[in-house]
Amino acid sequence: MKLSVLDQSPILSGMNPHDALQQTTELAKWTDRLGYHRFWISEHHSTETLAGSAPEILAAHLAAHTNQIRIGTGGVLLPHYSSYKVAESFRLLETLHPGRIDLGVGRAPGGMPNVNLALNRGKLPNVEGYPAQVEELMAYLHGQDPQGMDIYATPSGETAPPIWMLGSSGTSARLAADLGASYSFAHFINGRGGIRAMDRYQDYFTPSMQQNVPIANVSVFVVCAETDEHAEYLASSLDLALLQIEQGGKRTHFPTPEEALSHSCSLFEEERIQDNRKRMIVGSPEKVKEEIEQLANSYGVDEVIVNTIVTPFDDRLKSYELLANVFQLHNA
Repeated sequence: MKLSVLDQSPILSGMNPHDALQQTTELAKWTDRLGYHRFWISEHHSTETLAGSAPEILAAHLAAHTNQIRIGTGGVLLPHYSSYKVAESFRLLETLHPGRIDLGVGRAPGGMPNVNLALNRGKLPNVEGYPAQVEELMAYLHGQDPQGMDIYATPSGETAPPIWMLGSSGTSARLAADLGASYSFAHFINGRGGIRAMDRYQDYFTPSMQQNVPIANVSVFVVCAETDEHAEYLASSLDLALLQIEQGGKRTHFPTPEEALSHSCSLFEEERIQDNRKRMIVGSPEKVKEEIEQLANSYGVDEVIVNTIVTPFDDRLKSYELLANVFQLHNA
């Protein structure tokens, strides 16, 4: 079993974006030492609660501050960008850090309508063109000229970063299968239908210039602490954060457990919190280990990406440490 990390650079209470990015860097170095397999960062725009707006830049920074762990994006919002430019950015990263770079891509716009317009000079992103963009991107990464314009993505090299297509539906799974890319299902976004989506990816996978066999993983929210009780206490802040996101209110920071416990929930909010728990694994190390293994088995994968957002930051570090110990990652 491989464990990996997705970090969204959350801005915790009393912190600023600089603090959040420093914590992401510290977490990358920490999980590198603990034996995690990969470390992915996300792309979000015009938000006061997440600091990661340019994952390719952050990936370069993290790769330079770690030694073994793979560094990647989870993911680049491809419809906003040129496939050629993305290919060159990641060919450069691969040249700097051979064999350690992953290129995760998604087709979600990733922001409010005005953000999408700002990223595309007043136009909406061409989401319908996403499959063709991924095909172009894969070709450029592998030294081809898909447009027939006698241009190639540089710097050239013997290795290319693998494309991981990110998704939370059967549609994204089938697309990844058709294009012969690796696939990552976001269980932390959609706690339903993931097993069927993964089956679809496995059943319809078509070999490509990148890979001959299907390669997949699943990502999930995890909160691990020494006891079930303390884990539940820490997870209460994530419960409230997900509720706030659904309600669409203005947020300035990731809430604390104290704020969460002082929040008076309506019956509907209680139901939403319980439903969102389908996207989370919470508990002591042995309990979390058992549920992660069950999740991996149900999806038919040998890698789970852990997304832990808790405050204070020391508890985030501790959660990953407890998982590494119970899974004996150093001995893997």
